Order: sequence, then C-alpha cells, then structure tokens
Amino acid sequence: MAEVLQPRHAPIPTPKVKPIISDQLRPSSSTTPKPIFDPAKHLSYKEDPKVLTLNDIGIDNNDGISPVAVSDPFPLFSEEAIKIMRSEIFTNEVWENCMFSSEFAGCQLRGHCPKYAPFMHTSWTHPATLSTISRIAGIDLVPIFDYEIGNINISVNDPIADSTKRSADQSEDELPVTKWHHDSYPFVCVVMMSDARGMVGGETALRRGDGRIEKVRGPQMGSAVILQGHIIMHQALSARGASERITMITSFRARDPFVKDTSVLTNIRPISDKSEMYYQWTRYRMEVLIKKLEGMKEVLDGEHNENEGTDVERVKVFLKEQEGWVQGTWREIEP
Repeated sequence: MAEVLQPRHAPIPTPKVKPIISDQLRPSSSTTPKPIFDPAKHLSYKEDPKVLTLNDIGIDNNDGISPVAVSDPFPLFSEEAIKIMRSEIFTNEVWENCMFSSEFAGCQLRGHCPKYAPFMHTSWTHPATLSTISRIAGIDLVPIFDYEIGNINISVNDPIADSTKRSADQSEDELPVTKWHHDSYPFVCVVMMSDARGMVGGETALRRGDGRIEKVRGPQMGSAVILQGHIIMHQALSARGASERITMITSFRARDPFVKDTSVLTNIRPISDKSEMYYQWTRYRMEVLIKKLEGMKEVLDGEHNENEGTDVERVKVFLKEQEGWVQGTWREIEP
C-alpha cells in the first residue's frame, strides 16, 4: 500500500469534494448544546435482517468467530441521528486533524471519536446499539477501540475521472470505491450517511470461497450492513444517481477475551496517526491479556481449592498462547 499523502493537518482535499458534499465545513461551536444519544429516537432498528453464513458463500464456518458472513441492509440509525453525526464530522477541526488519503481510499476521516464527535461515539458504544449489532452478527461484539469508531469514507461522483479508472470489462456500476481487501479486524458495521434515494449501485462486492463475486445491495441512509470482513475479501462499489457516497464504518471484536482475535494493523497503519493508534492498540491488547490471565487464575484457584491437582499441560498451552498474543501485539508496532 502506498504511503499516505499527509496523515495530519492535511489540507481539505481537492476543490471538487467540498462543493459537492451537501454540508459546508465550519468551525465547531463550543457554546451550542451538544445533542445526547437517545436509543428511543435515534435507533431505527425493527427486526433482524436476512444473513448469509460463511458456508453460504463457500467459506468454512470454523474459519470465523461466528457463522455469520454478512447481513442484508437493515435500518440502524434514524435520519435525525445521521444529521447530528454529519454535523460533527463536517467541521474544519475534523478535516484539518483527521483527514487521510491513500491509494486505498481517496478521502477518509479517522480518529475523530470521541474528541470531535461525542454523539457518534456514544451512538456506537451504547448498550442498545451493541445488543442489536451483536444479535445480528451472532456473537457478542464490542468496538475494537476508539480510533476505529465511526471511520468515514467519502467519495464523490466525477464522471471524467471515473471513466479513466474503469477497466474495459467493468460497467459503470462496478467501479470500485475501495480496492479489494480484507479488514484488519473481525467484524465491521457499515452505515450509509448519504441520501441514497435514486442511487444506483453502491453495493459491497464479496469474493466467495470459489472465487465468484457476490454483491450485497447498498443500504439507504441510516441503514447498516454487518460483515465479517477479516476473512472475506471485499470492496465497495461506486454509485450513480447521487453526488456523494459517505459511509461510516466501525470495527468490532468479540467481547469474550477467549474468542480468537487475529486483528492486525496492516491496512490501517498507513492511514492513521501512528502514535495514537499504537497507544490504543497496545492498551486494548493489554486489557484483553489481563482478562485472560485473570480467567486462568480463577481456573487454577478452582482446581487447587477442589484438590484436583494442577493441569500442567493446560497451563503450558495457555502460556504458549499468551506468548503468541504478546508477539502479535509487538509485531504490529512498526517504528
């Protein structure tokens, strides 16, 4: 992956982006009362959507942390909630401090939660939201860490530029917004932040186990798609009929520290404030390690108190696994 152009204090990207998005960049106001997330009016979830399992797309269920591969789009956040979130991200402070650009995706906003976007942060970490996402994903999930909450991908229609990027065998609906990739973390939830009425395209393309492509239809404003993206190769496709395609992505891991977690920083290292990302990465890995050690200590105490004797082989396997966890944490931190 190419290096980012300017990870911090980058100028607002290319003149074509700012006029096309419907919000005007502005200074944030410290005197304006901050809206408070209320699940009763800001969550629009009603019923569980249809899901495809890993087996459905030709991948062994045992490869993931849940049988669920991807969901159909489903309503998650209300229009009012999306408008509040857009007001948080379309400020000069966010675009001056949180905008990143790379060959992977031309315009991303990252690291704005919770400092610049407290409503967005609370929306994703509220128990009602996490309960909904976990039920659909088939496993109890929590955000990986704050830096990966509410990551924003922005693309705008530019017919001339798009025509130069399209290969001979690609239709206009198949033009990618992002490159083919695996996510760095187990699960993601992708929410549409643009008015998708009249939008054609905008699907998520998945590569099945047999190499064929499966498309998941694009969501409407406030609707979400849940994807076990760490083991499924995928890309976002562009959309016609709308001036913008703005999506919000939050990454998740299993709440249970004993569920496998193969998270890496490969895709996100070039598009991050490395100091802040490494701090949050190391802290999350240490928190999980502490929970694992505490869990094992309880097992040892239980065996000892019941005079069952120490299962030495189990202890050795556990300690070897934690050695791998620490090595994996260390390996992802590059100077």
